[in-house]
Order: sequence, then structure tokens, then C-alpha cells
Amino acid sequence: MLEKTIILKDFEAVKKFVDIANEKPYDIELLSGKYVVNAKSIMGVFSLDLTKPIVMVAHTDSHAELLRSIAQFEYVQVKK
Repeated sequence: MLEKTIILKDFEAVKKFVDIANEKPYDIELLSGKYVVNAKSIMGVFSLDLTKPIVMVAHTDSHAELLRSIAQFEYVQVKK
């Protein structure tokens, strides 16, 4: 299982992320607060608060390709 914090800034980012998720044969979920949605569902993703970082959980042991595919969405917290 892979857990990664991501940020989806706009409609295009959501669409691209959902397209990537749909290419994968395993389940991918997005967690935001108490909500959990299927990352392969564009309507589910849009039901989340996209102004905040989201936790992605991918149910796979082979992470390398997925990590490369989602690198553009990776959330990097800026330290103050």
C-alpha cells in the first residue's frame, strides 16, 4: 500500500489525476477529513475540498510507476 499527500489545484489537474488512476488495475482512494472517495470517480473527487491537500492511498506494492505518474501532484509543505 502507498500513501501520499497530493494537491489538485484545478479542473485540469483533477481530470489528469483521474485519468491516471483509471489506467491502474488496483484501487486508489482519496481521503479528505472524514471522507473517502474512489480516485477513479471524477464526481467523487470533485466532492472533496480541493483547497486543501488530500491523502491518496493506492492498494498496490509496486509504487514506482505510480509515483512517477503523480509526481506533478505531490504536495510539498513549505516550512516557515
